[in-house]
Amino acid sequence: MTPVRPNVLAMKGYAPGEQLNDPDIVKLNTNENPYPPSPRVFEAVQAALTSNTLRKYPEPLGDTFRRAAGRVLGVDPDCVLIGNGSDDILTILTRAFVPEGGLIASPTPSYVLYKSLAEIQGARFQAVPFAPNWALPIADWPKNAHLSFVPNPNSPTGTVVPLAAITDLAAQLAPAPLVLDEAYADYAPENGLSRAATLPNLIVTRTLSKSYSLAGIRFGFAVARPEIVRELVKVKDSYNCDVLSLAAATAALEDQDYFRSVRAKIIATRERMVPALTQLGFDVTPSHANFLWCRRTDRPAKPIYEELKRRKILVRYMNYDGYDGLRITVGSDAEIDTLLVELKAIL
Repeated sequence: MTPVRPNVLAMKGYAPGEQLNDPDIVKLNTNENPYPPSPRVFEAVQAALTSNTLRKYPEPLGDTFRRAAGRVLGVDPDCVLIGNGSDDILTILTRAFVPEGGLIASPTPSYVLYKSLAEIQGARFQAVPFAPNWALPIADWPKNAHLSFVPNPNSPTGTVVPLAAITDLAAQLAPAPLVLDEAYADYAPENGLSRAATLPNLIVTRTLSKSYSLAGIRFGFAVARPEIVRELVKVKDSYNCDVLSLAAATAALEDQDYFRSVRAKIIATRERMVPALTQLGFDVTPSHANFLWCRRTDRPAKPIYEELKRRKILVRYMNYDGYDGLRITVGSDAEIDTLLVELKAIL
């Protein structure tokens, strides 16, 4: 008999997007940024590759990055918690707030990792269906949730809920924490960073994987009231971010001119994809992220995904209890041109 905990044995586990080791693949399935990081990132990493730096432990709280976040994002550095990607932050939050047998809630369809985190913790999970027009289902939200996750923009749809609705849900749940998962917020018209300073139970999480081209570095952070951050520090690994990721993240965040130029290119490509995919028969949900949620009413979506894969184009097929579709990352213009040519041949 295996000694693994029964709840872990019973869970299916989170399945990341495919990562195929093939340079000819057009990879549009994991919402990676198609452009390289800021040149300052390479300079910062190179500078950190010294024997005197690598032989020492990194800053446990990432104070250099936290000060940079304070300057660039206008937040109190004491409100910033660093993580090995935003998924690390989500794990820390689950460990800190959710007892065994507790309850985690999130909307659906949404990020499926939330359910996995509940299962690992031995907690219950409740998925709350979005209201019409992707509105936040505040009236149906379980009031006894120990921790609630709301991705904004949402994945896989790319839709956003207004900050007023986030504020209302936070008030309804207080003092239990509400996590505003803003992995894609840099592509949206507004974000909740300022609310985290005023709402005592709101925690905003961010990643540098999507808009700063650092998916391979693994760096994320949370913004919350200082008294919350002080408690979360007790839960995180002592040195959860290494010297290279801290150097890269700080350099990327500080180069806002480069960040804005890349973001503008991705948004422009996203906007031209919508009519092109619509003409091919897809029902495309308006997106405020770096991907599009594309569904069909005339045929199943999975065979399209499979044929694209055969043609060396990866998109993400997602199925939520019969609600299925293709989540397509906004790639470079050349990658999207290739996608559209192959879709025309398939359809």
